[in-house]
Amino acid sequence: MEKIILAFENEANALRLKEILESNAVAECTLCRTADQVRRAVRTLGISVVVCGYKLADDSCENLYADLPPHCFMMMVAVQSRLEMCGSDEIFKLPAPVRKEALVSSVRMLLQMCGSFVRVSRQPQRSQAEAALVAQAKALLMDRHGMTEAQAHRFLQKRSMDSGRRLADMARLVLEEEYN
Repeated sequence: MEKIILAFENEANALRLKEILESNAVAECTLCRTADQVRRAVRTLGISVVVCGYKLADDSCENLYADLPPHCFMMMVAVQSRLEMCGSDEIFKLPAPVRKEALVSSVRMLLQMCGSFVRVSRQPQRSQAEAALVAQAKALLMDRHGMTEAQAHRFLQKRSMDSGRRLADMARLVLEEEYN
């Protein structure tokens, strides 16, 4: 079972949500009452989903979210007026009082998104040789066609996507076209 963090100032709220999520086999819950505890749990336990209220004892959840690593997802559970005060579009919002079904499905969705994000972010990176090839092709496009680096990259990227080839393969083709 996946692990998540429940971060609420009010322990009774946290325990109620923990009971719902664990009894429905959605996630194993770690309880936190402060933003500092959440930061420490994310760092030491590697947890990527935080379900929280509007604020904690030592900080707002919006400020906390800004401190979390990019792989973390946050869902704020609060009354509608508090959710409207949250300026971040990256924080998922669930109005309270929350129905059990809505909580369960929302947390499952976040866990699925988290899994997808981890799979996408762990894709193999280009080798140094491939990165050098792409850089060489961009330099050629910039020199011969007066493109900026961003334009040259976009050109390679678009041709790569249009042809269904990898970026490094397209860079190789561009270099071959220019030198032949």
